[in-house]
Amino acid sequence: MTGDWRTDRIRTALNGGNPTVLRRLTSGFAVIGDVQFLPGYSVLLVDEPDVQRLSDLPKAKRLSFLSDMDQPGEAVERACRRLDPAFRRINLEILGNTDPFLHAHVWPRYEWEPADLVGKPVWLYPRERWSDPRFRLGPRHDVLREAISGELDRLRSAT
Repeated sequence: MTGDWRTDRIRTALNGGNPTVLRRLTSGFAVIGDVQFLPGYSVLLVDEPDVQRLSDLPKAKRLSFLSDMDQPGEAVERACRRLDPAFRRINLEILGNTDPFLHAHVWPRYEWEPADLVGKPVWLYPRERWSDPRFRLGPRHDVLREAISGELDRLRSAT
């Protein structure tokens, strides 16, 4: 496959070309988000590129995806709690309003967030946060990546 992995996140995850993949799960891939203005932001991608919504999956696979959503949720919570004492909670969302493939967002939330945003949906953050190079995923996030990946491994070995 040539080109930018961002244009086909699922197929590049399937063929090993998506650098954001943290771990393969039963029904998809746990990936770290491209943007990290809330450190630890991650996504669960379904492993079927043409699936657009949860209801497109057969019931067993649907339940598997929802069960898998719990794993990055808990892994991000454990890692972020350990790395930042201001960690508050995790928000899990399946929206599908922008990207045409099934995915679930895992948003860590922190006490240090701006007072006018801390209790509101992440989507109300200013657009600049989403494109600011300061928050772009990079090598400075390696410790966070490793912490989340390690937690995913611990959760999987505990079952």
